[in-house]
Parts: sequence; structure tokens; C-alpha cells
Amino acid sequence: MANLHVLEDFVREAADEIIDACTQCGRCVEVCPVVPFADLSHADPKQIVAGVIEALRGDAPLSAASAVWAHQCNGCGVCIPACPEQVNPRRMIMLANTLDARHGGATPQLFRKMARAIRMMAAMQLLPEDVARLLRPAPARDVDAVFYLGCNAIRTPHILFNAMYVLDALDVDYEVVGGPSACCGIIHSKWEGELRTGGRVTEVTLQRFGDFQPKKVLNWCPSCELHLGETVKGYRQMSFDFDHITKYLVEREEELKARLTTPVPLRVLLHVHEGMAELGDNVKRLLRAIPGLTLVDTVVEAGYTCGGSGADRSPALKAKLRNETLRRVQESGVDALVSLYHGCHMQLAVAGQQHGFAVMNFTDLLVRALGGTAREDALEPLRALDDWPAIASQLAPQLQASGIDMAPETLTDLLPELFSLAEFRGGLKSFEAPVRTAAG
Repeated sequence: MANLHVLEDFVREAADEIIDACTQCGRCVEVCPVVPFADLSHADPKQIVAGVIEALRGDAPLSAASAVWAHQCNGCGVCIPACPEQVNPRRMIMLANTLDARHGGATPQLFRKMARAIRMMAAMQLLPEDVARLLRPAPARDVDAVFYLGCNAIRTPHILFNAMYVLDALDVDYEVVGGPSACCGIIHSKWEGELRTGGRVTEVTLQRFGDFQPKKVLNWCPSCELHLGETVKGYRQMSFDFDHITKYLVEREEELKARLTTPVPLRVLLHVHEGMAELGDNVKRLLRAIPGLTLVDTVVEAGYTCGGSGADRSPALKAKLRNETLRRVQESGVDALVSLYHGCHMQLAVAGQQHGFAVMNFTDLLVRALGGTAREDALEPLRALDDWPAIASQLAPQLQASGIDMAPETLTDLLPELFSLAEFRGGLKSFEAPVRTAAG
């Protein structure tokens, strides 16, 4: 595909290629695990796909059952190997949702709200110098790697610092790029329907990577992985490899094993998603390299991540699988459930408090095995309060230390939006686009 000038042109050409290749056989709908949970069991799969193809032409919004299917797509990727024409239906749906957002389905000001939440939540949990490490652009210099945080992961900064501890232990020469000023562009393009803005945001971020002349960009966020690595892959040429940090750690597994000398005597379950199964496989290998750790089993949930971009888009299916996850944790008698992504960690940590089990991120366990002290989840004691005024009272001094002086009542009113109830208290609501159902 040509290196087209603007994202609008790129999306148009990508959509045209899918329109030409898709025979509208409906196989992707037939294998989709969301269908039985979205009032679509009696809908014609061929007609559903026909509606998506029509939306890809760009002249009309998604209609009826096609909108339900596309907007409840959790990114699980089950449809990809099922397509006889080798179309990637997940990418087809992502592009259709992007174009559909321009016909009244957009969520305006989403990025602005998200950016404010990220900056304030970082300040709530970190010292000012640590906030700067995650959010302030580093001076350009040649490095071996860039550790790309994305945006939302900064709401769980302890995980990112644990990951950096591992990179430091491997003597990686890297710089950090992340925060709202380094967004991948998915919010502007897919959620707000602003392809021109989204394209510019993507270009600025890719240029920031390039300024460091890295051999690799080590990505953390699964949404950034999906957007830059699949949906808009090829939009701009890259002089570096872009892949997930877990792949890089597996590539250096032998070096890492030599440093994992402190036993971690725990029995754990690993929580992963089927939408990016290879990343879950990477974490399995890393956990099995930790001395003393017993990986009892792996629980696999639908989607490519928890949260409003992934599993929460199909709430009925999500609820069924989450209940199964909770059952397996309780029956296995493990010491902890291990998370992979930041969004998953926030939701699982809530479930752990509600049901009495510990939740750790895999980076926490690697730090311990390296002989270090892992950073703790600063949100965990706040979740236990379950009281917005009490939380605001505890957070006010921390915010003041970072130069944010806010009246307690103002902070109390703002907290529900900042934390996003979906991830802070375990519900299915989020900042992102509301999930459409057959009823509307």
C-alpha cells in the first residue's frame, strides 16, 4: 500500500481493498462468539456483513444488526482465520467503526477527558519526578529502544516502573515515550471520528520514536498494538521494529533467566485474552522462568483486553467469562491471579478485593525474581474505601505536592470521571463509546 499523505486517504484505500476482497459469505459472523450474546442469533450473517461493507463505502452509517455486531466487537480475532478470502475481519470492523463515527456515533471530547484523567491520576500516585519520567518528553538521542507506554497505562504507573526495572536489569539503553502527547491516534480516529486529527497525532508519535533512532519500539498498550500494528499498519514507514515488550523479553529470555535468581514461592493463575494470544504465550514463558513460581493454569477471556475497547463491548459475554474466571480462581486455591495489561489489572484488582484473592501483574513477579522490591498498586487502598469524599481527602495532599491545588468538594465531584467506574470499581461502564444493543 502506498505511503499516503493523510489518514483519510489511507483508510479509504484500505476500505476499498476489503470491499474488493470480501465476498460477504458471512463466515466471520458465523464464528463470532459475540453473536449469541447480542440478540443476533436469528440475523442473517450475510446481511450483517453486507451492512458493514456498505458502511466501508463511507456514504452511510452502519445499519441495524450490522451496527450491533460491529459495535460489540471485542477484538477477539476468532474471525481472522475463518475468512476464506484472507480478509482480516477485525480490521474490517475497526475501519467500519471509524467511518461510522463520522455519522453520529462519535464520542466528542473523549480525548480531552482521558488526557485530564491520565495526568491527574499519575499525580495522585507518584512523586513529581516520577510523573515527569512518564509524561515529559526526553531529549532526543540515539538509543537501542524506546519504551512506549501509550496513554491509559499511566493510570497504573506501578506496572510501568516495574517493567522499567526489568529493562534496567537487562542493561537496555532506552528512553520512555508516553502520555497524551504521544497518543497512538486511536481515540481521535476510531472514537471521535476525526481522521485528519488522528492521522496527525499518529504521525507526531511515530516521529518522536524516530527522533531516538531506535532499533526497536517496545510497546506496552494492547490498543496501541492493535491500532499501529494492524488497523493503520503501513500508514507511515518505520525505521524500527514495533512490537510488544513481552516479545522483546522473550527474545532475551536466556539473559533474563540468568538474572532471575530470587525464588518467588507462589502458585498463580494467569489471566490473558484470546485476541492477542501470542502476548499471553510470551508471559507464560516469562513466568515459567521464575524460580519457585508455579503457574497452575491460564484463564482465557474473550476480546484482546479488558475495558471499553475490548471485552466490555460485549457485556453479556464478558460477564459470563468473568464469572468463570472468578470460579476458577476460587477453586484453584492459588496465591494470586496474574494480570498482563493495565486495564485488566485495574478490573481484576477490584474483583480481588470483592472476592478475597490477590492480584499481581507479571512485571511485579519479575522484579521480585530479580531481587528487587516491586512498586505497589497505589490505588488498591483507595478502592477499599469505596467512598468518594474519603478518597478525595486522602488524595488532596498528594495532588498538592504536584502543584494541583483543588478544593475537596471539587475533587470529589471529579473522581468518578477520573477513575472511570469500569476499572476502579469493576463495572462495565467506561469513558469510551457506549455499547449498542439490538434494542438501540
